[in-house]
Amino acid sequence: MSITLTPAVTPTLSPLASMDAAHSVHPHTNLRRHLDAGPSIITRGDGIYVEDEQGARYLEAAAGLWCASLGFGNARLAQVAAKVMTEIGYYHNFRSASTPAAAELSAKLAAFAPPGMDKVLLQCSGSEANDTALKLVWYHWAGQGQPQRRKIISRLGAYHGTGAITACLTAKANFHTGFGLPFDGFLYTGMPYHYRHAHPGEDEQAFSSRLAAELEALILREGPETIAAFWAEPVMGSGGAIVAPAGYFDKIQAVLRKYEILLVADEVICGFGRTGEMWGSETYGMTPDLICSAKSLSAAMVPISAVLIGERVFAGMMAQTDKLGSFAHGYTYGGHPMACAVAHEVLTIYEEMDLVGHVKSVEPLFLAGLAKLAGREYVGEANGVGLIGAVEIVTDRATKAVADAALMARIEAATRANGLIVRLIGNRIALSPPQIISAAEVGEMFDRLGRALDDVFGV
Repeated sequence: MSITLTPAVTPTLSPLASMDAAHSVHPHTNLRRHLDAGPSIITRGDGIYVEDEQGARYLEAAAGLWCASLGFGNARLAQVAAKVMTEIGYYHNFRSASTPAAAELSAKLAAFAPPGMDKVLLQCSGSEANDTALKLVWYHWAGQGQPQRRKIISRLGAYHGTGAITACLTAKANFHTGFGLPFDGFLYTGMPYHYRHAHPGEDEQAFSSRLAAELEALILREGPETIAAFWAEPVMGSGGAIVAPAGYFDKIQAVLRKYEILLVADEVICGFGRTGEMWGSETYGMTPDLICSAKSLSAAMVPISAVLIGERVFAGMMAQTDKLGSFAHGYTYGGHPMACAVAHEVLTIYEEMDLVGHVKSVEPLFLAGLAKLAGREYVGEANGVGLIGAVEIVTDRATKAVADAALMARIEAATRANGLIVRLIGNRIALSPPQIISAAEVGEMFDRLGRALDDVFGV
């Protein structure tokens, strides 16, 4: 297919954009280009829509960074934050100190958690949650008299954070190149991406069996007694919104149980209804030892995260603190009372609106919209679960030739021109709208995406 690209035009920056370009360093951005092109400044939002400083209005189909579950702007949560800010503002949770907000959120989260995971460690971000979970894994195994269990297995294409350690869990080359990463002891196994990595004629069950066999071979090669944990997102978000193939987690967990390896579920994206259940682990029948949560925990209104700790790991932690006298871990802002109060109110809103029930009610429309796009000649696959999914753009369906960066940039420009914000991951268009999206808005989202694709490829 032939696509004509127009040359880029250097924008005239507003005073605010000029100020940002001059001083603000942006993640996942070409730093040199940003000095000239500047940012896209979003000034306000309501419901599932946001507006930029020029007044252009967009349907935000990525929920920011997968996280604005209740949409944008919320007076009710603002009132909760203001109340705590005036009553105390800040206090820590070190050395058995606490606040009403931290205690109440921990109890409420324990009630939301899967059975047997009623211990909660509050942190500030998804990266911090995964970093903390890594420490808990090692702490647990030392407490169990097996300190040699240090190696961690994650999956190629996985994203688990950008800290020095969590970027090692993140198995994407661009997070390692130039940073001297990964460190030793981080191992990677196959990505559950059936469309790209299945052998000819290999159905999803057979593909899942092969991945489980490859995982077991890796464990045996390294020595099962050296493997501490296996890390997995229920749906691989930044890997491209990759939905697990049939049988995958059942087969993977059988291998982990055989060698007594811990399972850590990174629910930073999938937690709180995104997959059609409260936890992505529930959607896929996972029984993790630790759950990392963030993002929708506070509907992204304030920075907060939590690690939910299962009985097995907590027993190891208790053994260590009996020996050492103190659990020497924590962050200044972990359990921040304002963040905890807002998160508690967010969970209350989820209960009031029946968040999981709402996602289930619009999921068929969401999946139907993806299925309709799957029939287009330049779409390799389009699928999802709950309210997360992706459309893969190819230039040849027979060979699955990957659309290049120039074409994907053209698609992104077309979506913006049609008042739609999506997330591009390689040649995949990821969709993860706020979980409050209505049936009518689901239709509007796919109408806008369809028009954008028509603008690029022709009707």
